[in-house]
Amino acid sequence: MLQLTGENEKKFEVSESFRRPGLWKEISFGDYICHTFQGDCWADRSPLHEAAAQGRLLALKTLISQGVNVNLVTINRVSSLHEACLGGHVACAKVLLENGAHVNGVTVHGATPLFNACCSGSAACVNLLLEFGAKAQLEVHLASPIHEAVKRGHRECMEILLANSVNIDQEVPQLGTPLYVACAHQRVDCVKKLLELGASVDNGQWMDTPLHAAARQSSAEIIHLLTDYGANLRLRNAQGKSALDLAAPQSSVEQALLLREGPPALSQLCRLCVRKCLGRACHQAVHKLCLPEPLERFLLYQ
Repeated sequence: MLQLTGENEKKFEVSESFRRPGLWKEISFGDYICHTFQGDCWADRSPLHEAAAQGRLLALKTLISQGVNVNLVTINRVSSLHEACLGGHVACAKVLLENGAHVNGVTVHGATPLFNACCSGSAACVNLLLEFGAKAQLEVHLASPIHEAVKRGHRECMEILLANSVNIDQEVPQLGTPLYVACAHQRVDCVKKLLELGASVDNGQWMDTPLHAAARQSSAEIIHLLTDYGANLRLRNAQGKSALDLAAPQSSVEQALLLREGPPALSQLCRLCVRKCLGRACHQAVHKLCLPEPLERFLLYQ
């Protein structure tokens, strides 16, 4: 158990699961905590951080019951809630939040607990944080949860955020839009869902389009998806290059782009026109048109 003695400088006696080599001393500055260890790279983590990171619920509850501040942060402003969410430990995150943990705390690197939950792919943590008031849409200078979810292929986390009014076309400097990130990291499932939900097919990172990002990779499937949804093959980036210019010679991606160079079929033009008229909510509006099932499935790319 944790025993606190002394005033400004304290020694801790902890269970074996929290022991570190060498002497452990703590100096507190308000909500900041700084530990000094002999030869320890995690010199500013508290036992509460360790319990949250390891998903040790009983130890976490014990520390809180002994009066440990749930909002203690490290030198980098990492809280125990950040640690719990990064590990996907939803039970620990819930206890911390119920005891007053700051749901929108930000580290020096701009990461929130929601960002960490998306990093781990924990849909349960994402839902929990939103229930406790986490901001789903953050300022552009902070690390973006939806971009992280897409980058790692955590489609469920991405869908939860989009259902909570996150801008599907939010362009973040150095990253681009979620669709651009999905193409750059070849996350086919995320690409499919973003396009289905109405993401702009040509919005990427400044003049670089999602098709440019996909052309640099090896997935011909993503090329077909983007062109099916109307991606413009003639757009050029800041270097004056088209997607075809970026494709590896004689690759499947180059072949996929070459196949789509000619004029699209009339059926494809009609589909794109209808979808454009219906707008971003096309996947919902199509069902209200009372169309024959084959036509409805065609409009929905099914």
